[in-house]
Amino acid sequence: MAKNTAVGHKKFWHSFRFAAHGIASAFKSELNMKVHSTLAILVLAAAVILRLPPSSWMLLLLAITLVLAAELLNTAIEATIDLVSPEIHPLAKKAKDTAAGAVLLTAVFAVIVGIYVFYHPVMDWITGLMS
Repeated sequence: MAKNTAVGHKKFWHSFRFAAHGIASAFKSELNMKVHSTLAILVLAAAVILRLPPSSWMLLLLAITLVLAAELLNTAIEATIDLVSPEIHPLAKKAKDTAAGAVLLTAVFAVIVGIYVFYHPVMDWITGLMS
């Protein structure tokens, strides 16, 4: 019984390694993953500089997580379609376009969250500069 538990724990921890490898692979191969990650870092830096409250941080982290997760899923879907349908096919295009649409939807949500979270702090900062 103990051996099975040890094997189970080993498989559990290996799953984290596989997941990290997947994230790293997407970051290395996908331009949009790099763009989204860079923008996420800039947004988090701005949140630090403007000393946003915890509730604003949670909204930003939610939006960032959604966009990055959607980008990872999009990458996985595209890779799977390329594997099973290397030739151009209308259903392959539909699947890829739909997955890209999910990324766009989450990115639009992230922009809306950013406007909501940063509007007043930025306006207060600008007002302070003008005083």
